Amino acid sequence: MTFVITEACVDTKDKSCIQVCPVDCLYEGNRMMYINADQCINCGACEPACPVSAIRFDDELEGDEEKFLGLNEQFFEEAKPPKGGRKLGRIDHDVPYVAQLPKAT
Repeated sequence: MTFVITEACVDTKDKSCIQVCPVDCLYEGNRMMYINADQCINCGACEPACPVSAIRFDDELEGDEEKFLGLNEQFFEEAKPPKGGRKLGRIDHDVPYVAQLPKAT
C-alpha cells in the first residue's frame, strides 16, 4: 500500500505535505505534487496535512482517482529526480495527462 496524490492537487500545490514528510518522498511538478512510492514509508503524515484532501491510500482510490496511482509512477519514470524533493524544488515536468488538464481558474 502506498499514498497517492490525486487531481485535487492540480494547480493547488499547497506543499504542506512536503514539510511533514519524514523521508522527503514528495516532489513538486509544474502543476501538482507527486509521491515517490519507492521512497514512501507509508507513515501517513502527509495525508492530514493536505488542505484539499488530495492524498489518499492507493486502496482507497475511487473512480477517476485510480488512474493517479499510475500517473504518480509515470512521473518518476519520466522525470527521474534525485532523492529528496524538499531541496530540489519544482521539477519542470508533469505527466502528459496532468499537463493537458484545463487550468484552474
